[in-house]
Amino acid sequence: MRKFLPLLLLTLPFLASANPAITELSSKTQATAQQQKSPFATIIPPYRATYTLLHKSDPVGTAIRQLSYLDDNKIKYHYETDISWLIFSDKRSETAIIKVENKQVIPLSYDYQREGTGRDKYYQWQYDLAGKTATDVKNNKQITLDFTDGLLDKLSYHLQNRIDLINSPEQKRFVYPVISTRGSIKNYQYLYDGEEELILPFGLVKTIRLKREVLEKKRITYVWFAPELNYLMVKLYQVKAGAEQFEAQLSELEQ
Repeated sequence: MRKFLPLLLLTLPFLASANPAITELSSKTQATAQQQKSPFATIIPPYRATYTLLHKSDPVGTAIRQLSYLDDNKIKYHYETDISWLIFSDKRSETAIIKVENKQVIPLSYDYQREGTGRDKYYQWQYDLAGKTATDVKNNKQITLDFTDGLLDKLSYHLQNRIDLINSPEQKRFVYPVISTRGSIKNYQYLYDGEEELILPFGLVKTIRLKREVLEKKRITYVWFAPELNYLMVKLYQVKAGAEQFEAQLSELEQ
């Protein structure tokens, strides 16, 4: 019997792909495992979204936004971009480890890396909101946080925005206190800006649009979310001083 075990192990993946019942059972098993790691998985299952990045309508790179579940009810939220345009290159990676309790994202750590044309950058922060501290791991420095109610890092607030849209789709104004990579805190505000049907590489989707304006930097960001995809971000467009910066369009979704 033992000598047939390797052959059986090799055959199982084929059987699963050939038999829909086995595939469905496997998917249900994985979903149950994710739910055991975090009850939040029933609201937003693990996914990987790929976006085409455009500059003046020309493709210049790709972006990936991914959510996965870890042990101890922790969630890994990740975003990366890879841009190459003329002599310019830019690769960025952000990873937030968080928890979600009572529909509120609680940041635990935030990592940021950037490399390419110009100066490379790297930041690593750890947060203890209960203890009202944030630790700059790179510089071995700890700061005291006077305000922690609803505090988010520069990546996890995107997930909080999606959660708020799922729970309150009629909401017109969203404000998030966000801690920067230097430890300062600013409010990020998004306002409802209408509905729109988009034709994207992913396909035709109905969306709602939010707008964020930063007056001191003359920057406006528009973000589109698809209710039919559980309010996943499907498009982003940014303008600075009237000039287009970049655009991201959903091209593929795995979940």
